[in-house]
Amino acid sequence: MPLEFLRKGFHHHVVEEIRPLSIFQILDKNEFSTGSVHQMFQAAVGLRERGHAVSIVSRDDSTLAGKAREHGVDFFSAPFSSEVDLRTISMLRKLLQTRRPDVIHVHKGRPHTLALAASWFSPVPAFVVNRGVSFPLTLWNRPKYRTGRVDRVVTVCEQIRQVVVSSGRLSPEKVDVVYAGTDMAFFDREKYDPLSFRTEKRIPLDRFVITQVGVRDWKGWRELIRAFSDVHRRNSLTHLVLVGCRTEQVRREVEVFAQACSVADAVSAVEVRDDIPSVFAASDCIADASWAGTGITGTVREGMAMGKPVVATDCGGNVELVSSPQIGWLVPPRDQDALTRALLEVLENPSHRMAVGDNAMHHVRSSFSKDVRITRLENLYREIIRSKALKPRPLRRER
Repeated sequence: MPLEFLRKGFHHHVVEEIRPLSIFQILDKNEFSTGSVHQMFQAAVGLRERGHAVSIVSRDDSTLAGKAREHGVDFFSAPFSSEVDLRTISMLRKLLQTRRPDVIHVHKGRPHTLALAASWFSPVPAFVVNRGVSFPLTLWNRPKYRTGRVDRVVTVCEQIRQVVVSSGRLSPEKVDVVYAGTDMAFFDREKYDPLSFRTEKRIPLDRFVITQVGVRDWKGWRELIRAFSDVHRRNSLTHLVLVGCRTEQVRREVEVFAQACSVADAVSAVEVRDDIPSVFAASDCIADASWAGTGITGTVREGMAMGKPVVATDCGGNVELVSSPQIGWLVPPRDQDALTRALLEVLENPSHRMAVGDNAMHHVRSSFSKDVRITRLENLYREIIRSKALKPRPLRRER
């Protein structure tokens, strides 16, 4: 083979590897109180920081749009009113025709359906679908994962990957794991005042504070309150914080349940917050008692990033994060006795919980950080595009 041919081929390969990509991140959710928005936005900004042209397509929202443009990410709004929203399909089709992205990365089911429809006549080199929940695929949504127009399904943990492969009847090679990432610079325990949140919520400074973010039923907040009531009977200098009461009705429901468990004065039902690092800085232990629907619990990962001991249920992919007793406590879901024992072990062994917290922080930095995630996404996009480019085109018959 001529040397000049090799040089040209190698040069083309290098150029293809390093050229910036045009990437669409599409999600109908737009509130930063949800994990999917945080992860989508993190990917958009992280990829933009690496020189790629990134656009977010979401419902109109001044906060999300402002944050995007602040980081050099384009923002386009669409209604996303239903899975047959013709207006959104039309808007997406026009964007695809004018912007010609290399990658569409959709998050959640509705954007998945609408982006498939919009790209019917304008296919992209890489179409990637995110799957962050452990619910099996069904007869109704399975086809849109099985279509050949979806190049790769990205799950946030191996447990969800196995569910998607099995329930979707997909080839294992079509489904990859890219762990959600934590911004270690943002979740840095040295940056936050540990007294600020306690002072705001009038939690005595001598209390051992256990915090969970999330009060939906499947987050197991009732189970956690029951277990905490056992802990509180053993040690009255304890306090439970439940963050994420979206309405006054939810807050009242938590308070009534805490009263029924005789711990009303030791439980704080807290509104949705956008300063979670500050909340965690004021906490001594991060808990998550989820029993369904979870991938890898983001707030557990974030608590670990701040060096806090964590107690989580063995639900979804949490075992992939809290992978050994040296980095956290993992208990069976809906097992009140096991949850109580784990919380007491954290409470009663100060030196051990500090060592576990430090181990957890290093574990997140090495395997579950924002930088690790962005690198994996970047490599995945390029791999898809490269593999398609290398596929031989069908030969045309000579007339």
